[in-house]
Amino acid sequence: MHTGMRKGPEIWLRGPVTPPEPVPPEPAHTHAAARRFSWVGTHGGAGVSTLAAVYGGHDCGRSWPGPGDPPSVLLVARTHAAGLDTVAGAVEIFRRGRAPQGLDLDAVVLVADAPGRLPRPLAQRVRALEAAIDVYRVPWVPSWRLGELGHPPRETEALARLTGAAR
Repeated sequence: MHTGMRKGPEIWLRGPVTPPEPVPPEPAHTHAAARRFSWVGTHGGAGVSTLAAVYGGHDCGRSWPGPGDPPSVLLVARTHAAGLDTVAGAVEIFRRGRAPQGLDLDAVVLVADAPGRLPRPLAQRVRALEAAIDVYRVPWVPSWRLGELGHPPRETEALARLTGAAR
């Protein structure tokens, strides 16, 4: 008897059917640890080498990542006026599509240029950057001046998770 509806193929199963083994979910940190970044300083003395040593990733200095370097970029600047100017300009390069092809701007990392709070005009400029892109702040770390890099500061937990440097 033909009803006009096509049926799919008949499937016959023989023997017991065992469900596939459940695959345990991968911990969230596995993905973060697998991701690599290129640290790009937007001015001299931004702290790129120190950040790469503490958090891992590739130290590009003030150059764009090359063909063999990770294409995920973390722009680095100090929190003084000149540093904020240069990082804003670099963010604009990405926004306008003028960065080298294949690079992705993941975030901006601002390294304190001095201990203590930022003066109000600089804090306002940081907030403007934060409105445009993810910004991670790194506090003044006195031991880094002595070359004692150790673990990431507690205040940078979010950055440590992003880069896979979390303890």
